[in-house]
Amino acid sequence: MHVLTVLDHPDPSSFSAAVARQFMAGGKSAGHSVELADLHAEGFDPRWTMEDIAADRGETTPSDVAKEQERIARADAICLVFPLYWWGMPSMMKGWVDRVWSWGWAYDQMDDPEGSLQPSRSGVLLVPAAARSDEVEDAGYLAALDTAWMKGTFGYFGFSPRRLEVLHGSKGSENRRQALLEKSYHVGQTLAPPAPHNVKGSAPGC
Repeated sequence: MHVLTVLDHPDPSSFSAAVARQFMAGGKSAGHSVELADLHAEGFDPRWTMEDIAADRGETTPSDVAKEQERIARADAICLVFPLYWWGMPSMMKGWVDRVWSWGWAYDQMDDPEGSLQPSRSGVLLVPAAARSDEVEDAGYLAALDTAWMKGTFGYFGFSPRRLEVLHGSKGSENRRQALLEKSYHVGQTLAPPAPHNVKGSAPGC
């Protein structure tokens, strides 16, 4: 498979960047080709503008969006790596999602409200988080993220199968951080292939 990893963190020495590297190393060890989209290093503009709205109306797709869509078209699997930020995505990743996975290219809620216009791709989210797993689960945050991301957003993108890995304790001890990096490597090494193609008109797979 060809695996696209999308990273949102401005610091190349960050734990999130290390997670992305380990995931890609695991993918390489399994024989996959890998590609990195480092949104900060590449200067991706996350702002949704009138140019994007015009594209939704059938006008020319912005060149930076078209570049990302070409990357996605090459991929059999996609991994998004970003720190948990106010119980959601930081702005660069959210803007990438908003702008790149556009109406008429990724989905069409008028003609097909439950399906994706994209072929099935294996999807993974690796999300470093300082909070402990019990804190996140007891407060209901993990269930909320699963509903918003796994049952919502990434189903419309054709991610099937899809997997959310919140890397709890990412600001903890060195042993804990090392274990999380090893887990990221393993996720890349054992990445599942895409499910059978989602045809237009069918519900996105889980």
